[in-house]
Amino acid sequence: MLNYKTGLDYALEQDQNDKLKNYRNQFHIPKDGNGYDLIYMTGNSLGLQPKTTKAYVNQELEDWANLGVEGHFEAKNPWLGYHEYLTESMAKVVGAKPIEIVVMNTLTANLHFMMVSFYQPTKTRYKILIESDAFPSDKYAVESQLRHHGFDYKEGLVLWKPRKDEELLRYEDLEQILEQQGDEIALMMIGGVNYYTGQFFDLKRITQLGHKYGCKVGFDCAHGAGNVKLNLHDSGADFAAWCTYKYLNSGPGSLAGCFIHERHAYNKNLNRFAGWWSHNKQTRFNMRGEFDQLPGAEGWQLSNPPILSMAAIKASLDLFNEVGIEKLSKKSKQLTGYFEFLLEELNEDSIKIITPSNPDERGCQLSIQVKNADKTLHDKLIEAGVISDWREPDVIRCAPTPFYNSFEDVYRLVEKLKNILNA
Repeated sequence: MLNYKTGLDYALEQDQNDKLKNYRNQFHIPKDGNGYDLIYMTGNSLGLQPKTTKAYVNQELEDWANLGVEGHFEAKNPWLGYHEYLTESMAKVVGAKPIEIVVMNTLTANLHFMMVSFYQPTKTRYKILIESDAFPSDKYAVESQLRHHGFDYKEGLVLWKPRKDEELLRYEDLEQILEQQGDEIALMMIGGVNYYTGQFFDLKRITQLGHKYGCKVGFDCAHGAGNVKLNLHDSGADFAAWCTYKYLNSGPGSLAGCFIHERHAYNKNLNRFAGWWSHNKQTRFNMRGEFDQLPGAEGWQLSNPPILSMAAIKASLDLFNEVGIEKLSKKSKQLTGYFEFLLEELNEDSIKIITPSNPDERGCQLSIQVKNADKTLHDKLIEAGVISDWREPDVIRCAPTPFYNSFEDVYRLVEKLKNILNA
């Protein structure tokens, strides 16, 4: 790790020595009214647009205009198998094998489709375990699955909670829950990186623990994909899903990714919803035959994919493919470590970083708890040219993203925060 120093000169020197510095120029950075770059720290909510995205989308618009339906076969990137252009790159980003990956649907839809297959409750084993402060959508999804299967969602939901006066979750507490209720829990579905605290969980440890007690294990990796090295295949998880509009920079509401472990690839007995895009590609258009399911993650598809969204994902994944998650992760740790250092140098009793201090237990997000603060603090940061993220009751989330954030961004953010707190 770097030997961090205070002062703007140090930040500028680090930016000059940064081997990834030119990638900032490949993204559109939002500007203030005077044309200066805003300090954009919300890649954890919506990643910035790569400058190549417009050309990628325009290519498909032109092929649609010029070819009509023939674009499925004659487009520069034929639409019929367009999702396949994304598979290998996405697999590298999340640490999986291509057979385990498909881009389809949106995040919560994918989680529901995964639960169709991997949440198979019985009268005695029907509970679902999630972290107590899971993203609300995940909580709503698992509660609705419990109700769908005829169970009381309050009785069927098991929460992994932090201890009193703590924010982070402890594995010993998870182990204790499973020792006590493991034979009643059918599914564990955890956020790979917690959206609120930024805690990056040990996916392999959680999976092994769940499997030891006979539970299926899945992860919502919305805040992990493109941010940390997930190593999904090695984790052994049964499934995972993630959106692509945060760290994967594919645009608002864009399609999601899905992982199903290779050991399930050829299991046609797994319950699932089916559609014609999960049918054998060779006979898909014969229209009259019985359903012939594709192997691997592709066998969970339903419909033909929206090409314009996939074109935007391809533009971003091509950048990830060019750089690699290893280099991005290395810079992420340096940027976030510098951010943490500067915040600690403020020596402010009013602020507390609730994200783990161990770089291996977090991504690029730091969640800063500010004593006696309300959303006016966030509003003042926006007025000062900082786009950050407020979470009730008193937390600012900031994510220095390695593709387009700089050490100077981090330095100026902390200076602005200091001025606001002092005022």
